[in-house]
Amino acid sequence: MRGSSILGVIVVIWLIIGAVAAGQRGYYGNDDTNCAEAGTILVTIVAGPLNYIGANPKIDCKLPEPSK
Repeated sequence: MRGSSILGVIVVIWLIIGAVAAGQRGYYGNDDTNCAEAGTILVTIVAGPLNYIGANPKIDCKLPEPSK
């Protein structure tokens, strides 16, 4: 039981570090968020401390256009 609580704390700290990295890159300041920007924010948060050793994850998503 103790191991799972330690793992939970590590995961929370990891995600907080990723959220700080996304904030430092200015990802939260854009009011017009699209699929690619939201995906980039998400993967930056998930990457956590890896952002500080060179990881710079980016997402490029193209949504299908509706038929005319």
